[in-house]
Amino acid sequence: MSRLWRTATWVGSAGAVAATAHTFVNLARLRTPAVDPAPLAERVSVLVPARNEARRIATCIATVLDQVSVPDLEILVLDDGSTDGTADVVRRVAAGDPRVRVLRGNPLPDGWLGKPHACHQLARAATGSVLVFLDADVVLAPHAVAATVQLLREASLDVVSPYPRQLAETWSERLVQPLLQWSWLTLLPLRLAEQSPRPSLTAGNGQLLAVDTTAYRRAGGHEAVRGEVLDDVALVRAVKAAGGLGGVVDGTSLATCRMYESWPDLREGYEKSAWAAFGPPAGAAAVLAALGVLYVVPPLAAVRGSLVGAVGYGAAVTGRYVVAERTGGRSVPDSLGHPASVALLGWLTVASWLRRRRGTLQWKGRPLPRAGR
Repeated sequence: MSRLWRTATWVGSAGAVAATAHTFVNLARLRTPAVDPAPLAERVSVLVPARNEARRIATCIATVLDQVSVPDLEILVLDDGSTDGTADVVRRVAAGDPRVRVLRGNPLPDGWLGKPHACHQLARAATGSVLVFLDADVVLAPHAVAATVQLLREASLDVVSPYPRQLAETWSERLVQPLLQWSWLTLLPLRLAEQSPRPSLTAGNGQLLAVDTTAYRRAGGHEAVRGEVLDDVALVRAVKAAGGLGGVVDGTSLATCRMYESWPDLREGYEKSAWAAFGPPAGAAAVLAALGVLYVVPPLAAVRGSLVGAVGYGAAVTGRYVVAERTGGRSVPDSLGHPASVALLGWLTVASWLRRRRGTLQWKGRPLPRAGR
């Protein structure tokens, strides 16, 4: 074994142990919404951007209609140029409920991406003191909205993103999707991140995101993130840059979401946005290299008989296991494949950058800007 390989093994294993120790700290401090929230005394707007979601939006809207402890609730759905009858499905599920309004989306202006523009239109039409952005593939628990808003207020935060429990069935989902919660629970100092305006200390998930309306307007709303592929993270950054506080919290008991149902869908989804996750190419390369040293090198060294590598691999598996147990994911045997998960994420990120440079990225039938534009 070369000196460089031994050094990488030691560094990677030590880093994996430290990262998993940090995971335990974060799990102990993770904000968790109440299971039985008190009735809300303010108007809440649930905002659902929808483009060709006829197959999935019915369940989503039905669960929003069933929200308890929210006496003053409005539900706005924006049909963003759908061609599959999404708006008709929403109207059928709403069955004339006056809380539901279906808005027709305006044409996409230059400089805007589709989802930020849809959210922008929804926010302009909303009348609540809290805006709850919700993706059409999310299924809410009956207490989800009230618990989210109660946590927002009781913690004196301006924006919270309760991370839904991610459902994963196929091999690709089970490899990649658990990295969503694992990444911020392992690498992000949660309480510091709530206070810090530093862009690198920010996480968010637009599947379920609640923001104080005044803080949203002060930050410039979605107009401030009009061209951002990861508009959810960008919005949290904008709120914090404008003096607000907030970040990710536990949404395991509040909502579930199955983002992708096949390898082609997952690959397309990650290639659409992975290039934006780690900053410019140099930053992305540095992050992927660090993840490789921490989570790929030690298990490879363990296979070659390294005890140090085995310790590093064990630490990585432990971190993945406890996150899965806490967030309702598959812990065994999936956590044992953590090195393969990290390697696949790296491949998807590289593929995303290559496609962006070629100008071949698109989402929901709309092309995304190529590099340099």
